[in-house]
Amino acid sequence: MTNKKSVATISLAGCFGCHMSFCDIDERFVDLVELVEIHKSPLTDIKGFEKRVDIGLIEGGVCNDENVEVLKSFRENCDILISLGECAIMGGLPALRNNIPLKDCLEEAYLRVPTTPHSQNIIPHHEDIPKILDKVYPCHEVVKIDYFIPGCPPSADSIWIALEALIKGKEPQLAGVMSYD
Repeated sequence: MTNKKSVATISLAGCFGCHMSFCDIDERFVDLVELVEIHKSPLTDIKGFEKRVDIGLIEGGVCNDENVEVLKSFRENCDILISLGECAIMGGLPALRNNIPLKDCLEEAYLRVPTTPHSQNIIPHHEDIPKILDKVYPCHEVVKIDYFIPGCPPSADSIWIALEALIKGKEPQLAGVMSYD
């Protein structure tokens, strides 16, 4: 049996830049591997929760029904949940569509583009395609978030300092890291 903390990560509606910043902790990854087990993450390609984890990192906002399900599952399976980056905290660039009616967004994306033949006047819809929400939501509007690490993306140092403190059972002492009270 191990005393290592467990960490899970996921990317919702964003660009994966926060995960890239997480990977930029560089040689500290060796230290991290000594301190944690990484579960359910694009970094490990583990798709489901094998057990409850200590710390979850969420990057990206919530733009479709699948994102809602994934985020709720993370909240249920993580003791501490962290919104990582501006998309998770405020919706980020994907939220620029929030002031445009969804119907107009879909028509612009699928019907009024030069590469769509006029004979294919179709907006894709199928039960296997996630249903797009009326707007892009920040994660804390869907589930309780314990900490926020801002940035686009947050710096590797910010992520490392916050993770290291939480792994050691301490409160992160970093100007950019905020707890949700």
